[in-house]
Amino acid sequence: MAWSRDELDEMIRRWVDENKQCEAQGDWKPLDHFYTEDATYGWNYGPQQEFMAVGRDEIREIALGQEMFGLEGWTYPYQEFVVDERSGSVIGFWKQVNEQQRPDGRPYSPEGIGGSWFRYAGDYQWSWQRDFFDFGNVTALFVEMISADALSSGMRKRMERAMSGQPLPGWYPIGKGPVPLW
Repeated sequence: MAWSRDELDEMIRRWVDENKQCEAQGDWKPLDHFYTEDATYGWNYGPQQEFMAVGRDEIREIALGQEMFGLEGWTYPYQEFVVDERSGSVIGFWKQVNEQQRPDGRPYSPEGIGGSWFRYAGDYQWSWQRDFFDFGNVTALFVEMISADALSSGMRKRMERAMSGQPLPGWYPIGKGPVPLW
């Protein structure tokens, strides 16, 4: 199905505006209305694991809740969008930027590329979202932040939870998720 460029541009404007509000509040759950009831949202997290939330409730509670815990004080300013009106595909390239600064004044932000690939479903909702980021650079940044004691208490708790070895909702070994990642 083809979509009008004006409608897709309006979806992007609404998405970016509400993302900024959620970043300011440190709560991304209010974005849930941008997803269809049966939407999927996932990402790959290295060679062993992938994440997948299926349905608006899981997206709200797990992807926008559990998985954003500890990321208060981070912003994800979009740099550029690529839009295909024929398929409803939208790719948004973003940076991940922490509110804290390095000793030289630069913000903590991973090098490399980050973004989200969306599929538009009409009615100002996504039916599908896949995030992508440079895992090596993200890892290097968090090692740097640990060394500089620059992690928030929420991020320290998040890392402790991740290192506990206990499986979390939404996380699967590669190829074992409820739906294909791509």
